[in-house]
Amino acid sequence: MATVKHKILILSGKGGVGKSTFSAQLSFALAAMDFQVGLLDIDICGPSIPKMLGLEGQEIHQSNIGWSPVYVESNLGVMSIGFMLPNPDEPVIWRGPRKNALIKQFLKDVDWGELDFLVVDAPPGTSDEHISIGQFLQAAGLDGAIIVTTPQQVSLIDVRKEVNFCKKVGIEVLGVVENMSSLCQLLSDFKFLRMTDAGEQNDVTEWVLEYMREKAPELLNLVACSEVFDSSGGGATKMCKDMGVPFLGKVPLDPHLCKAAEEGRSCFTDSRCGVSAPALKRIIEKLVASEMMSRMDNGA
Repeated sequence: MATVKHKILILSGKGGVGKSTFSAQLSFALAAMDFQVGLLDIDICGPSIPKMLGLEGQEIHQSNIGWSPVYVESNLGVMSIGFMLPNPDEPVIWRGPRKNALIKQFLKDVDWGELDFLVVDAPPGTSDEHISIGQFLQAAGLDGAIIVTTPQQVSLIDVRKEVNFCKKVGIEVLGVVENMSSLCQLLSDFKFLRMTDAGEQNDVTEWVLEYMREKAPELLNLVACSEVFDSSGGGATKMCKDMGVPFLGKVPLDPHLCKAAEEGRSCFTDSRCGVSAPALKRIIEKLVASEMMSRMDNGA
């Protein structure tokens, strides 16, 4: 870890909020900025990072200096238990001590080389893995944690616990990202249905698109947004204000981003991710700027 400049934890108190998607796209973006990047997946029971980086079926290689990460690009290496499973459908049924031993091994025995950023994708919750990775990385100089949530209270209840966990164990909260803040996509990407009195759905997409092409072509380039989750409680913005932690920004629910994640691609090279990619880019640029300023302030 002495050769790693910045170590950032990606946390979420709630499962299914898009934490691994954010971790993957953050890593893609940092690598595209010409940083040397490592992505460590410590979600032992649900390792999704290999798929989100397009590395399914890859294996770890060992040399006399340790395990070698699996590389997406020459400056983006990945480590995950997913590379060690002979069958991706097999569950990992381990008790805490065995999980903690593997996490320690990932930190000690992986030959990352010189890294600008190590992004650590953690499982949801505040259990053994979080205590272990927090202790291990704090000893090695942890920058802090980014916490990912969705806007509704059901998610924020658990995310508040994650914020308080960080405060209790001495992990700085670098900021909170509100993911899936609303569903946003081009009007021309929607599927249109007409409901019958019997409750059946008839697909009228082609008719609607043809009508718009003829009568109002300017509508085809409009982006339509709808709140999927209830954010009437103020969402992550209000939570951050109440708890005194930075708010990094909102990322809309974008079907093209979801598809990029499923296919192991960067959303930043996909012109179709015109809604989500700019939002993610703003958040990442803000994060990088704050980390660079912090390092300058510390005289490093």
